[in-house]
Amino acid sequence: MRKVHLDPDMTLEEIMRAWPSAISVILRYRMLCVGCPITAFHTVTEACRAHRVDESVFLEELRAAIAGG
Repeated sequence: MRKVHLDPDMTLEEIMRAWPSAISVILRYRMLCVGCPITAFHTVTEACRAHRVDESVFLEELRAAIAGG
């Protein structure tokens, strides 16, 4: 698996544009970020806090999806 540089300070919009495979993880967590206008401003950290998602687990799954996709 290749190393992916994914920064928790990146916005979800940046992540989804750079790595479309990340969208499936976001949807699996039932985060309403896909298509939301706030996504351009919400960082991973902020979105996890708002949706009460464990950030470290979420990032791990994002990295796996990105590396595999």
